[in-house]
Amino acid sequence: MLGCWELVASAVLYALGIVAQSVAARRAELRPGADLGLIARLATDRLYLLGFTAQVGGFVLAFLARGSLPLYLVQAGSASAIGIATAFGVLVLGWRVRRVEVVVLVLLAVGMVLLGGAAAPSTARDLTPVMVAALVGALVLTGLLGVRAGRPNAVVSAAVPAGVAFAVVAVAGRALAGGDLLALPWQPLAWVLVVAAVLGQALLAGALQRGSATSAIATMDATSMVLASVVGMAAMGDRIAPGRELWVAVGLALVVLGVLALGKAPAATPAAATPVKEAV
Repeated sequence: MLGCWELVASAVLYALGIVAQSVAARRAELRPGADLGLIARLATDRLYLLGFTAQVGGFVLAFLARGSLPLYLVQAGSASAIGIATAFGVLVLGWRVRRVEVVVLVLLAVGMVLLGGAAAPSTARDLTPVMVAALVGALVLTGLLGVRAGRPNAVVSAAVPAGVAFAVVAVAGRALAGGDLLALPWQPLAWVLVVAAVLGQALLAGALQRGSATSAIATMDATSMVLASVVGMAAMGDRIAPGRELWVAVGLALVVLGVLALGKAPAATPAAATPVKEAV
């Protein structure tokens, strides 16, 4: 039960981080490519720092929730933050959401509900050295793809690698959350998690700067959730409630469909972020 409350609080904090970071990133100087130095330029922006602090809190709570809940449930709960953030942005900040984004968000929401409904509490298996090496390799490849992310379809080209990086965070966190938290600084896997989180944050900042916050976050969340869910079920002992295997299959299919739809969507109209900029 505690894990579920941790997951709910995590989603709320992630939503706050999404709104604050998207506004701050869009008003920063735009440069070609993934621009990994964007994080350093945003370090003096109070709004971005507020969003970053909220995301750190959300990350910690999601990390703790992974100790008892399967990855596909935790990732679905974390991904639901985009819905909370979008509702806040539309109702309070005057954000404009395109019809295609609304349709995609509905598809993603249905997929997340199905995945959440299929969850069964379980304890993760330890990662083998081969699996840890695979995580490191995925990070290296993700970094290379992120650096080459250019202006055409930049939201997807930056958000998908960010999703891969955060999937590594989820897998590593699932393996670490059930152990001794005080011993984390001395575990190599914990440092893999830190590197993945920093890389994912840099790529996400670039994606938020170049297009719709809804498209960027939804693409990142969907990518992360699919990859982490597959790894969790295939290699880490994540269980599915009896008779609900079809829920998982349909849920994952809807998430993949959402990512493909976002990848083909036209360029977004910039969000109405000016009121927030004036208030800071």
